[in-house]
Amino acid sequence: MRNIKLVLEYDGSRYDGWQKQAGNTKSITIQDKLESVLSKMENGPVTVIGAARTEAGVHAYAQIANFSTNTDMKLFEIKHYLNRFLPRDIAVTEVAEVPERFHSSFNAKAFRYEYKISMGEVPSVFERKYNYYSFHKLDVLKMRQGAKHLIGKHDFKAFSDNKRMKKSTERTINQIDIYSDINEIVITIEADDFWPNMARIMAGTLIEIGEGSREPDSMKEILESGNREMAGMTAEARGLFLQEVLYL
Repeated sequence: MRNIKLVLEYDGSRYDGWQKQAGNTKSITIQDKLESVLSKMENGPVTVIGAARTEAGVHAYAQIANFSTNTDMKLFEIKHYLNRFLPRDIAVTEVAEVPERFHSSFNAKAFRYEYKISMGEVPSVFERKYNYYSFHKLDVLKMRQGAKHLIGKHDFKAFSDNKRMKKSTERTINQIDIYSDINEIVITIEADDFWPNMARIMAGTLIEIGEGSREPDSMKEILESGNREMAGMTAEARGLFLQEVLYL
């Protein structure tokens, strides 16, 4: 069996996230679409493993996936086949053969997401599917001050919507960068892993700090509380992009 690694980009607007949902015949996921095309290529069932379980409406610049196959097709042929039959909002940008033990999720060491916020007098009609629009001019300096409290290893229970979480909610944030110009702010967060909605809750809390509805130092209190209700809103999915999956 060959182990094939894929690098994918996708517009998540019309999908129910990456992971297929067992028993839910109405859901449409990225994994569903990939497995459907690959199963036709293989003439049999194919299971695709994704590195990051992006949520409904979240986009990706470089999702990593892998699957096992018996095909003797060349790598460029696999790439062309996938891009021919996948929907136009999913694209395979790279195909490589990797060692049998490579697992796109288990071998990942860190994930980098970016959250895009646009500002201005009038929301752009061309960015409405890919940016959160803020009607307020955000204070980026205060947002950066608040973000500093998140760096390092912490219990991020307050930044997850999963109330049934039984595993440890400790995670390590490697870095948070907040870039800004006149019309756009981009929050980039890199961590060893993310819990459901974690990146979006962080972005929502930072937006509220930028609006002035909470102080930068409140981020420390939120972390210590472990209480989801202490944190800010869950920012809209459309502004979130999986930027990169990092491996050593």
